[in-house]
Amino acid sequence: MNKVSWPYFDPDFDNLSERIYGPLLSVSIDNESMEDCTVIKVDSQNKQDLLLEVVQALTDLNLTIIKGFISSDAGWFMDVFHVKDEHGNKLADPSSINHVQKAIGAGKSSSTTDSPMAKAHASKFFTPEPPLAEHTAIEMTATDRPGLFSEISAALADLHCNIVEAHAWSHNARLACVAYISDQSSDSPIVDPLRLANIEEHLTTVLRAATFPVDAEQQQQQEVKTADLVGGEAMMMTNVERRLHQLMLSVKDYDHSQSSEPPSTSPRSPLEFIDSSSTDQEGRKTTVLIESCYEKGYSIVTVECKDRPRLMFDTVCTLIDMEYVISHACIRSCQGYAFQEYFIRQIDGCPLNSDGEKDRVIKCLEAAIERRVCEGVKIEMCANNRIGLLSDITRVLRENGLAVVRADVATQGEKAINAFYLRDLSGNINVDMELVESVKKEMGAPVDLQVKNETSMPSSSPERCHLSIKDMLKSHIERFSHTLLH
Repeated sequence: MNKVSWPYFDPDFDNLSERIYGPLLSVSIDNESMEDCTVIKVDSQNKQDLLLEVVQALTDLNLTIIKGFISSDAGWFMDVFHVKDEHGNKLADPSSINHVQKAIGAGKSSSTTDSPMAKAHASKFFTPEPPLAEHTAIEMTATDRPGLFSEISAALADLHCNIVEAHAWSHNARLACVAYISDQSSDSPIVDPLRLANIEEHLTTVLRAATFPVDAEQQQQQEVKTADLVGGEAMMMTNVERRLHQLMLSVKDYDHSQSSEPPSTSPRSPLEFIDSSSTDQEGRKTTVLIESCYEKGYSIVTVECKDRPRLMFDTVCTLIDMEYVISHACIRSCQGYAFQEYFIRQIDGCPLNSDGEKDRVIKCLEAAIERRVCEGVKIEMCANNRIGLLSDITRVLRENGLAVVRADVATQGEKAINAFYLRDLSGNINVDMELVESVKKEMGAPVDLQVKNETSMPSSSPERCHLSIKDMLKSHIERFSHTLLH
Protein backbone atom coordinates (compact mmCIF):
# COMPACT_ATOMS: atom_id res chain seq x y z
CA MET A 1 0.00 0.00 0.00
CA ASN A 2 1.45 3.33 -1.05
CA LYS A 3 2.14 5.81 1.67
CA VAL A 4 0.04 8.98 1.31
CA SER A 5 1.65 12.24 2.32
CA TRP A 6 -0.24 15.44 3.07
CA PRO A 7 1.11 18.98 3.00
CA TYR A 8 1.92 20.45 6.38
CA PHE A 9 0.00 23.52 7.52
CA ASP A 10 1.42 25.51 10.37
CA PRO A 11 -1.41 26.07 12.89
CA ASP A 12 -0.09 29.61 13.48
CA PHE A 13 -0.29 30.49 9.78
CA ASP A 14 -3.73 32.09 10.15
CA ASN A 15 -2.29 34.46 12.77
CA LEU A 16 0.80 35.35 10.72
CA SER A 17 -0.58 38.68 9.51
CA GLU A 18 -1.54 39.62 13.04
CA ARG A 19 1.92 38.68 14.35
CA ILE A 20 3.62 40.83 11.70
CA TYR A 21 1.36 43.87 11.56
CA GLY A 22 -0.30 43.68 14.95
CA PRO A 23 -3.89 42.73 15.85
CA LEU A 24 -6.59 43.45 13.27
CA LEU A 25 -8.69 45.09 15.98
CA SER A 26 -7.45 46.44 19.27
CA VAL A 27 -9.78 47.88 21.90
CA SER A 28 -8.38 49.46 25.04
CA ILE A 29 -10.50 50.89 27.84
CA ASP A 30 -9.02 53.52 30.15
CA ASN A 31 -10.91 54.20 33.35
CA GLU A 32 -8.17 56.17 35.10
CA SER A 33 -7.32 59.16 32.91
CA MET A 34 -10.66 60.96 33.23
CA GLU A 35 -12.62 61.48 36.44
CA ASP A 36 -16.11 61.59 34.97
CA CYS A 37 -15.99 59.32 31.92
CA THR A 38 -14.40 56.22 30.40
CA VAL A 39 -11.99 56.51 27.47
CA ILE A 40 -12.29 53.85 24.77
CA LYS A 41 -9.59 53.58 22.10
CA VAL A 42 -10.09 51.51 18.95
CA ASP A 43 -7.25 50.71 16.53
CA SER A 44 -7.86 48.59 13.47
CA GLN A 45 -7.19 48.10 9.81
CA ASN A 46 -9.71 50.33 8.09
CA LYS A 47 -12.68 48.99 6.19
CA GLN A 48 -15.90 50.36 4.81
CA ASP A 49 -18.50 51.29 7.47
CA LEU A 50 -16.21 50.37 10.38
CA LEU A 51 -16.93 53.68 12.12
CA LEU A 52 -20.66 52.99 11.96
CA GLU A 53 -20.14 49.49 13.40
CA VAL A 54 -18.21 50.87 16.38
CA VAL A 55 -20.69 53.69 17.02
CA GLN A 56 -23.57 51.23 16.65
CA ALA A 57 -21.99 48.87 19.19
CA LEU A 58 -21.57 51.68 21.73
CA THR A 59 -25.10 52.91 21.07
CA ASP A 60 -26.59 49.44 21.53
CA LEU A 61 -25.04 49.39 24.99
CA ASN A 62 -26.81 52.67 25.83
CA LEU A 63 -23.49 54.50 26.17
CA THR A 64 -23.46 58.25 25.59
CA ILE A 65 -20.53 59.58 23.54
CA ILE A 66 -19.57 62.97 24.99
CA LYS A 67 -16.33 63.37 23.04
CA GLY A 68 -14.71 61.59 20.13
CA PHE A 69 -11.75 61.85 17.76
CA ILE A 70 -11.78 59.75 14.59
CA SER A 71 -9.08 59.24 11.98
CA SER A 72 -9.21 56.61 9.25
CA ASP A 73 -6.74 57.71 6.60
CA ALA A 74 -3.90 55.62 5.10
CA GLY A 75 -5.69 52.31 5.60
CA TRP A 76 -5.72 52.47 9.40
CA PHE A 77 -8.63 53.27 11.72
CA MET A 78 -7.94 55.05 15.04
CA ASP A 79 -10.78 56.23 17.26
CA VAL A 80 -10.95 57.66 20.76
CA PHE A 81 -14.33 57.91 22.51
CA HIS A 82 -15.17 59.44 25.88
CA VAL A 83 -18.34 57.71 27.06
CA LYS A 84 -20.73 57.56 29.99
CA ASP A 85 -23.37 54.99 30.90
CA GLU A 86 -27.11 55.64 30.85
CA HIS A 87 -26.91 57.15 34.34
CA GLY A 88 -24.18 59.63 33.37
CA ASN A 89 -21.34 57.77 35.12
CA LYS A 90 -18.13 56.14 33.95
CA LEU A 91 -18.05 52.37 33.47
CA ALA A 92 -17.07 51.16 36.92
CA ASP A 93 -18.38 47.59 36.67
CA PRO A 94 -15.74 45.20 35.20
CA SER A 95 -18.50 43.20 33.51
CA SER A 96 -19.68 46.35 31.72
CA ILE A 97 -16.16 46.92 30.42
CA ASN A 98 -16.06 43.32 29.18
CA HIS A 99 -19.39 43.83 27.42
CA VAL A 100 -18.00 46.87 25.61
CA GLN A 101 -14.93 44.96 24.41
CA LYS A 102 -17.09 42.10 23.14
CA ALA A 103 -19.59 44.39 21.45
CA ILE A 104 -16.91 46.26 19.51
CA GLY A 105 -15.30 42.99 18.47
CA ALA A 106 -12.24 42.52 20.65
CA GLY A 107 -13.70 39.54 22.44
CA LYS A 108 -13.47 36.74 19.88
CA SER A 109 -14.27 33.95 22.29
CA SER A 110 -17.94 34.77 22.65
CA SER A 111 -20.62 36.58 20.74
CA THR A 112 -21.91 40.00 21.58
CA THR A 113 -25.40 38.60 21.69
CA ASP A 114 -24.54 36.59 24.83
CA SER A 115 -24.56 39.82 26.77
CA PRO A 116 -27.85 41.13 28.11
CA MET A 117 -26.41 44.65 27.86
CA ALA A 118 -25.76 44.10 24.17
CA LYS A 119 -29.50 43.67 23.69
CA ALA A 120 -30.30 47.05 25.23
CA HIS A 121 -33.23 48.75 23.57
CA ALA A 122 -33.38 52.38 22.50
CA SER A 123 -36.25 52.84 24.89
CA LYS A 124 -35.19 51.95 28.42
CA PHE A 125 -38.82 51.20 29.21
CA PHE A 126 -38.62 47.77 27.66
CA THR A 127 -36.37 45.25 25.96
CA PRO A 128 -37.89 43.28 23.06
CA GLU A 129 -38.05 39.56 23.47
CA PRO A 130 -36.20 37.44 20.88
CA PRO A 131 -36.37 35.75 18.53
CA LEU A 132 -37.77 38.12 15.91
CA ALA A 133 -36.75 35.65 13.20
CA GLU A 134 -39.95 33.75 14.01
CA HIS A 135 -42.05 36.64 12.72
CA THR A 136 -42.63 38.42 9.42
CA ALA A 137 -41.24 41.91 8.93
CA ILE A 138 -43.34 44.54 7.16
CA GLU A 139 -42.06 47.97 6.06
CA MET A 140 -44.39 50.89 5.41
CA THR A 141 -43.85 54.43 4.15
CA ALA A 142 -46.56 57.00 3.56
CA THR A 143 -47.63 60.60 3.69
CA ASP A 144 -48.58 60.99 7.33
CA ARG A 145 -51.94 62.13 8.59
CA PRO A 146 -53.65 62.15 12.02
CA GLY A 147 -54.77 58.66 13.03
CA LEU A 148 -52.75 56.81 10.37
CA PHE A 149 -50.92 54.56 12.85
CA SER A 150 -54.28 53.67 14.38
CA GLU A 151 -55.64 52.77 10.94
CA ILE A 152 -52.59 50.54 10.27
CA SER A 153 -53.10 48.75 13.61
CA ALA A 154 -56.80 48.20 12.87
CA ALA A 155 -56.08 46.93 9.36
CA LEU A 156 -53.58 44.35 10.62
CA ALA A 157 -56.09 43.21 13.27
CA ASP A 158 -58.75 42.80 10.55
CA LEU A 159 -56.26 40.72 8.56
CA HIS A 160 -55.82 38.40 11.58
CA CYS A 161 -52.24 39.54 12.13
CA ASN A 162 -50.70 39.87 15.55
CA ILE A 163 -48.26 42.79 15.95
CA VAL A 164 -45.37 41.41 17.97
CA GLU A 165 -43.21 44.52 17.68
CA ALA A 166 -43.46 47.79 15.79
CA HIS A 167 -41.56 51.06 15.51
CA ALA A 168 -42.92 54.12 13.73
CA TRP A 169 -41.44 57.56 13.11
CA SER A 170 -43.29 60.59 11.82
CA HIS A 171 -41.43 63.61 10.50
CA ASN A 172 -42.24 66.42 8.10
CA ALA A 173 -45.57 64.90 7.00
CA ARG A 174 -43.98 61.48 6.29
CA LEU A 175 -44.38 58.22 8.16
CA ALA A 176 -42.01 55.23 8.26
CA CYS A 177 -42.90 52.06 10.12
CA VAL A 178 -41.25 48.68 10.63
CA ALA A 179 -43.53 46.01 12.13
CA TYR A 180 -43.02 42.37 13.03
CA ILE A 181 -46.20 40.36 12.66
CA SER A 182 -47.33 36.77 13.10
CA ASP A 183 -50.42 34.74 12.36
CA GLN A 184 -53.09 35.53 14.93
CA SER A 185 -54.12 31.91 15.52
CA SER A 186 -50.79 30.07 15.44
CA ASP A 187 -48.36 32.89 16.36
CA SER A 188 -46.13 31.64 13.53
CA PRO A 189 -44.55 33.68 10.74
CA ILE A 190 -46.69 34.39 7.67
CA VAL A 191 -45.00 32.83 4.65
CA ASP A 192 -47.88 32.21 2.23
CA PRO A 193 -47.14 34.46 -0.81
CA LEU A 194 -50.83 34.98 -1.57
CA ARG A 195 -51.61 36.05 1.98
CA LEU A 196 -48.59 38.35 2.09
CA ALA A 197 -49.69 39.91 -1.20
CA ASN A 198 -53.16 40.45 0.26
CA ILE A 199 -51.68 42.10 3.37
CA GLU A 200 -49.53 44.40 1.25
CA GLU A 201 -52.47 45.34 -0.98
CA HIS A 202 -54.78 46.01 1.97
CA LEU A 203 -52.23 48.14 3.83
CA THR A 204 -51.33 50.06 0.67
CA THR A 205 -54.99 50.98 0.29
CA VAL A 206 -55.00 52.27 3.87
CA LEU A 207 -51.84 54.30 3.34
CA ARG A 208 -53.13 55.88 0.13
CA ALA A 209 -56.58 56.73 1.49
CA ALA A 210 -55.69 60.40 1.82
CA THR A 211 -58.32 63.09 2.13
CA PHE A 212 -56.21 65.44 0.00
CA PRO A 213 -54.83 65.01 -3.54
CA VAL A 214 -51.31 63.61 -3.96
CA ASP A 215 -49.07 63.63 -6.98
CA ALA A 216 -47.53 60.58 -8.67
CA GLU A 217 -44.25 60.83 -6.74
CA GLN A 218 -46.05 60.96 -3.40
CA GLN A 219 -48.17 57.97 -4.37
CA GLN A 220 -45.02 55.96 -5.11
CA GLN A 221 -43.71 56.83 -1.64
CA GLN A 222 -46.78 55.24 -0.05
CA GLU A 223 -45.94 51.58 -0.16
CA VAL A 224 -45.84 48.37 1.85
CA LYS A 225 -43.43 45.49 1.44
CA THR A 226 -42.19 42.51 3.36
CA ALA A 227 -38.64 43.12 4.54
CA ASP A 228 -35.51 41.01 4.83
CA LEU A 229 -34.50 42.51 8.17
CA VAL A 230 -32.17 40.50 10.35
CA GLY A 231 -34.02 38.75 13.15
CA GLY A 232 -33.26 36.59 16.12
CA GLU A 233 -30.87 37.33 18.97
CA ALA A 234 -28.43 39.08 16.64
CA MET A 235 -31.03 41.76 16.01
CA MET A 236 -30.05 45.10 17.53
CA MET A 237 -32.34 48.05 17.97
CA THR A 238 -30.00 50.22 15.93
CA ASN A 239 -30.59 47.94 12.92
CA VAL A 240 -34.27 48.88 13.03
CA GLU A 241 -33.45 52.53 13.61
CA ARG A 242 -31.02 52.58 10.70
CA ARG A 243 -33.74 51.08 8.50
CA LEU A 244 -36.17 53.78 9.67
CA HIS A 245 -33.60 56.41 8.72
CA GLN A 246 -33.24 54.78 5.29
CA LEU A 247 -37.01 54.64 4.78
CA MET A 248 -37.39 58.29 5.73
CA LEU A 249 -34.57 59.20 3.37
CA SER A 250 -36.28 57.25 0.57
CA VAL A 251 -39.50 59.29 0.94
CA LYS A 252 -37.53 62.55 1.12
CA ASP A 253 -38.67 63.70 4.53
CA TYR A 254 -35.88 66.28 4.30
CA ASP A 255 -37.89 68.05 1.57
CA HIS A 256 -39.93 70.85 3.16
CA SER A 257 -42.06 71.45 0.07
CA GLN A 258 -44.99 69.63 1.69
CA SER A 259 -44.37 70.81 5.21
CA SER A 260 -46.45 73.50 6.86
CA GLU A 261 -43.24 75.09 8.15
CA PRO A 262 -41.30 77.18 5.61
CA PRO A 263 -37.66 76.13 5.20
CA SER A 264 -34.90 78.51 6.22
CA THR A 265 -33.48 80.44 3.29
CA SER A 266 -29.86 80.02 4.37
CA PRO A 267 -27.94 78.22 7.08
CA ARG A 268 -27.12 80.25 10.15
CA SER A 269 -23.65 80.69 11.47
CA PRO A 270 -22.70 78.97 14.73
CA LEU A 271 -22.65 82.33 16.50
CA GLU A 272 -26.24 82.96 15.45
CA PHE A 273 -27.13 79.50 16.70
CA ILE A 274 -26.06 80.20 20.28
CA ASP A 275 -27.08 83.87 20.37
CA SER A 276 -28.92 84.50 23.64
CA SER A 277 -31.24 86.95 21.91
CA SER A 278 -32.81 84.14 19.87
CA THR A 279 -36.25 82.91 20.79
CA ASP A 280 -36.58 79.71 22.79
CA GLN A 281 -37.74 77.70 19.79
CA GLU A 282 -35.09 79.25 17.54
CA GLY A 283 -32.35 78.29 20.00
CA ARG A 284 -33.26 74.62 19.70
CA LYS A 285 -32.86 74.45 15.94
CA THR A 286 -30.07 72.55 14.27
CA THR A 287 -27.26 74.22 12.35
CA VAL A 288 -25.38 72.35 9.63
CA LEU A 289 -22.61 74.07 7.66
CA ILE A 290 -20.37 72.72 4.89
CA GLU A 291 -16.98 74.16 3.97
CA SER A 292 -14.40 73.01 1.44
CA CYS A 293 -10.82 72.06 2.21
CA TYR A 294 -9.41 72.03 -1.31
CA GLU A 295 -5.81 71.52 -0.19
CA LYS A 296 -6.61 68.09 1.26
CA GLY A 297 -9.63 67.29 -0.91
CA TYR A 298 -12.17 67.17 1.93
CA SER A 299 -15.57 68.67 2.55
CA ILE A 300 -15.92 69.73 6.19
CA VAL A 301 -19.40 69.17 7.61
CA THR A 302 -20.11 70.97 10.88
CA VAL A 303 -23.18 70.07 12.95
CA GLU A 304 -24.26 72.03 16.00
CA CYS A 305 -27.45 71.28 17.87
CA LYS A 306 -28.95 70.44 21.22
CA ASP A 307 -27.30 67.30 22.60
CA ARG A 308 -29.22 64.07 23.15
CA PRO A 309 -28.56 60.33 23.28
CA ARG A 310 -27.83 58.48 20.01
CA LEU A 311 -27.04 61.72 18.19
CA MET A 312 -23.72 60.53 16.74
CA PHE A 313 -25.33 57.32 15.50
CA ASP A 314 -27.96 59.33 13.61
CA THR A 315 -25.46 61.61 11.87
CA VAL A 316 -22.87 58.92 11.06
CA CYS A 317 -25.58 56.57 9.83
CA THR A 318 -26.97 59.25 7.50
CA LEU A 319 -23.61 60.21 5.98
CA ILE A 320 -22.68 56.58 5.34
CA ASP A 321 -26.10 55.71 3.88
CA MET A 322 -25.65 58.68 1.54
CA GLU A 323 -22.42 56.94 0.42
CA TYR A 324 -19.88 59.35 1.87
CA VAL A 325 -16.60 58.29 3.45
CA ILE A 326 -15.78 59.82 6.83
CA SER A 327 -11.99 60.22 7.02
CA HIS A 328 -11.72 62.33 10.17
CA ALA A 329 -14.14 63.58 12.78
CA CYS A 330 -14.24 65.50 16.04
CA ILE A 331 -17.20 65.16 18.42
CA ARG A 332 -17.87 67.10 21.60
CA SER A 333 -20.84 67.90 23.84
CA CYS A 334 -20.86 70.74 26.35
CA GLN A 335 -23.58 72.29 28.52
CA GLY A 336 -26.33 70.42 26.75
CA TYR A 337 -25.18 71.24 23.22
CA ALA A 338 -23.32 69.06 20.74
CA PHE A 339 -20.66 70.01 18.23
CA GLN A 340 -19.68 67.57 15.46
CA GLU A 341 -17.20 68.04 12.66
CA TYR A 342 -16.78 65.51 9.83
CA PHE A 343 -14.16 65.51 7.07
CA ILE A 344 -15.86 63.60 4.26
CA ARG A 345 -15.36 62.61 0.64
CA GLN A 346 -17.42 60.83 -1.93
CA ILE A 347 -16.64 57.15 -2.50
CA ASP A 348 -14.58 58.10 -5.57
CA GLY A 349 -12.37 60.27 -3.34
CA CYS A 350 -13.74 63.63 -4.46
CA PRO A 351 -15.22 66.29 -2.14
CA LEU A 352 -18.72 67.68 -2.53
CA ASN A 353 -18.62 69.69 -5.73
CA SER A 354 -21.95 71.38 -6.32
CA ASP A 355 -24.04 73.67 -4.16
CA GLY A 356 -27.02 71.40 -4.80
CA GLU A 357 -25.20 68.41 -3.33
CA LYS A 358 -24.13 70.41 -0.29
CA ASP A 359 -27.69 71.64 0.23
CA ARG A 360 -28.99 68.06 0.09
CA VAL A 361 -26.47 66.88 2.71
CA ILE A 362 -27.44 69.77 4.99
CA LYS A 363 -31.14 68.98 4.71
CA CYS A 364 -30.63 65.24 5.20
CA LEU A 365 -28.55 65.74 8.35
CA GLU A 366 -31.07 68.21 9.76
CA ALA A 367 -33.85 65.69 9.12
CA ALA A 368 -31.87 62.82 10.67
CA ILE A 369 -31.39 64.84 13.86
CA GLU A 370 -35.01 65.99 14.02
CA ARG A 371 -36.65 62.61 13.39
CA ARG A 372 -35.92 61.24 16.82
CA VAL A 373 -36.81 64.43 18.71
CA CYS A 374 -40.45 64.23 19.78
CA GLU A 375 -41.78 67.03 21.92
CA GLY A 376 -45.15 66.56 23.54
CA VAL A 377 -46.55 63.92 25.85
CA LYS A 378 -45.02 60.48 26.12
CA ILE A 379 -47.15 57.71 27.54
CA GLU A 380 -45.78 54.29 28.47
CA MET A 381 -48.27 51.47 28.79
CA CYS A 382 -48.01 47.97 30.18
CA ALA A 383 -51.00 45.63 29.95
CA ASN A 384 -51.88 41.98 29.55
CA ASN A 385 -51.49 41.17 25.88
CA ARG A 386 -54.51 40.11 23.87
CA ILE A 387 -55.69 40.01 20.29
CA GLY A 388 -56.45 43.50 18.98
CA LEU A 389 -55.03 45.33 22.01
CA LEU A 390 -52.88 47.74 19.99
CA SER A 391 -55.77 48.49 17.66
CA ASP A 392 -58.02 49.30 20.62
CA ILE A 393 -55.42 51.51 22.32
CA THR A 394 -54.67 53.57 19.21
CA ARG A 395 -58.38 53.87 18.43
CA VAL A 396 -59.07 55.34 21.88
CA LEU A 397 -56.21 57.80 21.41
CA ARG A 398 -57.52 58.85 18.00
CA GLU A 399 -61.11 59.23 19.21
CA ASN A 400 -59.87 61.53 21.96
CA GLY A 401 -58.10 63.80 19.48
CA LEU A 402 -54.55 62.52 20.09
CA ALA A 403 -52.18 61.75 17.21
CA VAL A 404 -49.26 59.33 17.51
CA VAL A 405 -46.07 60.92 16.17
CA ARG A 406 -43.78 58.11 17.29
CA ALA A 407 -44.42 54.60 18.55
CA ASP A 408 -42.39 51.76 20.07
CA VAL A 409 -44.43 48.60 20.54
CA ALA A 410 -43.22 45.28 21.93
CA THR A 411 -44.34 42.17 23.80
CA GLN A 412 -42.66 40.52 26.75
CA GLY A 413 -44.20 37.16 27.47
CA GLU A 414 -47.85 37.79 28.29
CA LYS A 415 -47.35 41.54 28.59
CA ALA A 416 -47.71 44.23 25.92
CA ILE A 417 -45.30 47.13 26.41
CA ASN A 418 -46.05 50.27 24.39
CA ALA A 419 -44.55 53.74 24.29
CA PHE A 420 -46.28 56.54 22.36
CA TYR A 421 -45.40 60.18 21.73
CA LEU A 422 -48.58 62.20 21.36
CA ARG A 423 -49.73 65.55 20.05
CA ASP A 424 -53.20 66.85 19.43
CA LEU A 425 -54.69 66.69 15.94
CA SER A 426 -53.53 70.25 15.22
CA GLY A 427 -49.94 69.28 15.90
CA ASN A 428 -49.69 71.16 19.20
CA ILE A 429 -47.30 69.68 21.72
CA ASN A 430 -49.22 71.02 24.71
CA VAL A 431 -51.66 68.18 25.30
CA ASP A 432 -54.30 68.50 28.01
CA MET A 433 -53.19 66.12 30.79
CA GLU A 434 -56.77 65.66 31.94
CA LEU A 435 -57.51 64.30 28.49
CA VAL A 436 -54.71 61.78 28.87
CA GLU A 437 -56.11 60.65 32.22
CA SER A 438 -59.56 60.21 30.68
CA VAL A 439 -57.95 58.02 27.99
CA LYS A 440 -56.54 55.80 30.73
CA LYS A 441 -59.99 55.32 32.25
CA GLU A 442 -61.48 54.56 28.85
CA MET A 443 -58.98 51.74 28.26
CA GLY A 444 -61.13 49.54 30.46
CA ALA A 445 -58.74 46.68 31.18
CA PRO A 446 -56.06 47.14 33.87
CA VAL A 447 -53.33 49.26 32.31
CA ASP A 448 -50.15 50.44 33.97
CA LEU A 449 -49.73 53.87 32.40
CA GLN A 450 -46.97 56.41 32.96
CA VAL A 451 -47.18 59.91 31.51
CA LYS A 452 -44.17 62.13 30.84
CA ASN A 453 -44.05 65.60 29.38
CA GLU A 454 -41.24 65.54 26.83
CA THR A 455 -41.37 69.28 26.04
CA SER A 456 -37.79 70.46 26.33
CA MET A 457 -37.17 73.53 28.41
CA PRO A 458 -34.87 76.22 27.05
CA SER A 459 -31.43 76.11 28.60
CA SER A 460 -28.94 78.88 29.00
CA SER A 461 -26.89 79.62 25.95
CA PRO A 462 -23.67 77.62 25.99
CA GLU A 463 -20.25 79.11 25.63
CA ARG A 464 -18.14 78.23 22.62
CA CYS A 465 -16.63 75.22 24.33
CA HIS A 466 -16.17 72.96 21.34
CA LEU A 467 -12.83 71.83 20.02
CA SER A 468 -12.52 71.19 16.30
CA ILE A 469 -9.75 69.75 14.21
CA LYS A 470 -9.36 73.14 12.50
CA ASP A 471 -9.04 74.86 15.88
CA MET A 472 -6.41 72.34 16.96
CA LEU A 473 -4.30 72.95 13.84
CA LYS A 474 -4.66 76.71 14.18
CA SER A 475 -3.61 76.55 17.82
CA HIS A 476 -0.50 74.49 17.00
CA ILE A 477 0.50 76.92 14.22
CA GLU A 478 0.06 79.94 16.51
CA ARG A 479 2.19 78.35 19.24
CA PHE A 480 4.88 77.43 16.68
CA SER A 481 4.94 80.99 15.31
CA HIS A 482 5.14 82.41 18.82
CA THR A 483 8.14 80.19 19.57
CA LEU A 484 10.00 81.34 16.44
CA LEU A 485 9.40 85.00 17.24
CA HIS A 486 10.74 84.65 20.74
